[in-house]
Amino acid sequence: MRNWTSGVSVVTSHYEGINHGMTVSSFTSVSLNPPLVTISLMNSSRTLELVRRGRNFGITILSINQVEISRVFARQESVSEDRFAGLETFTLTSGALMIKNGLAHIDCKVSEILDFGTNSLIIGEVITAEIGNKSKPLLYFNQQYHQLQD
Repeated sequence: MRNWTSGVSVVTSHYEGINHGMTVSSFTSVSLNPPLVTISLMNSSRTLELVRRGRNFGITILSINQVEISRVFARQESVSEDRFAGLETFTLTSGALMIKNGLAHIDCKVSEILDFGTNSLIIGEVITAEIGNKSKPLLYFNQQYHQLQD
C-alpha cells in the first residue's frame, strides 16, 4: 500500500473532556447526498476508543506546511501525551478539535462502525464542514511526504 499516493489528515475525537487524534491517510468521501465520509482506524488506537464512545470525529485535511503536525499525530506514544500542546485548535459542532490552518475541516457524527481484521471502518455523517487555507495539500507516498509541483 505504500505505492498508493494519498492526502494526509488528522482525525480527532472528543469524549467526556478527553481529546485525542491520529494521522490517517485512509479517509474518503462516500456520498454527497447525504454527505458521508469514511475513515479507517486501528482497533487498538485511543482515537477509535473515543470515536466509539463519543460517536463523533473531526477531520483536518493537512497542508504542505503541516508536516510536523502529521508526524506528531502519527507517533506511537503514550495515551497520556497531549498531541495538541502548542497547536491552535477550534471546534465546530461536535466538540472534536480541529487544527487551524488545515485545507479543510470536517465535523462528523458516527453513522456506523464496521470491524474488519485489525481495523474498523467508520462511516460518518458530515454535520459541518468548512474550507481552510488555500495552500497545497500534504501528500504521502512510499513512506515519505511530498507536495504537488506547479
